[in-house]
Amino acid sequence: MGRKDASAAKLPVDQYRKQIGKQDYKKTKSVLKATRLKAEAKKNSSGLRDAFLVVAAILLFVLCVYAFFYLNLSTELNLDVDMD
Repeated sequence: MGRKDASAAKLPVDQYRKQIGKQDYKKTKSVLKATRLKAEAKKNSSGLRDAFLVVAAILLFVLCVYAFFYLNLSTELNLDVDMD
């Protein structure tokens, strides 16, 4: 009695797997190839985007350090001019 219940529980899963497998076979090779190329291009573009973000973050940091020193030195120079 327990065996019948167990086999009935697996039946929808097996049908679903067969249905998915049939869908892949229905697609032509060119469609599968295009899908694979699209996935690879998306994977490769994320690496380029990450590299761009790292470079942008480094440039922003350098710009902030430069602005900090520029503002500090410019106020010191103004104080020196006022004392003369």
